[in-house]
Amino acid sequence: MPDDALPDDALPFEIRASPMQGLGAFATRRIPTGVRLIEYAGARLTPEEAEARYPDVPGERHHTFLFAIDDEQGNEVVVDAAVDGNAARFINHACDPNCDAVVEGGRIWIETIRDVLPGEELAYDYAYVLEERHSPAAKRRYPCRCGAARCRGTILAKKR
Repeated sequence: MPDDALPDDALPFEIRASPMQGLGAFATRRIPTGVRLIEYAGARLTPEEAEARYPDVPGERHHTFLFAIDDEQGNEVVVDAAVDGNAARFINHACDPNCDAVVEGGRIWIETIRDVLPGEELAYDYAYVLEERHSPAAKRRYPCRCGAARCRGTILAKKR
């Protein structure tokens, strides 16, 4: 466990079934804006290792335990939370999130961006970058079921 991460039993959330997707993280008490909840931990891979481990299969859903960042030297690193990960991997995507992912010093932190009430599901916008055209088929591979009033229907970042 990283030195500044809380042990799982000290976290202000619990993992349980989510109406959004699989398992989710739900606040067990009020969490104010600006709280650094947990590091997004996992095996650190090169993009090539991640692609070899989880090749995209046409028509199948995309693997969402991967998080790509640049490390302190500017090299792309992919964090695979399915291997050596922690509870952060269960924080789902939402189009109207209450958290954000902050990259600092080559590490990924999940922080609240507004007050979170007890029982509320924690979520951040994955804003997954897909180079190819966002066709209806591509959007189906990256679905969102957050239920927000302005849900995009996909975890994909908006094309600029």
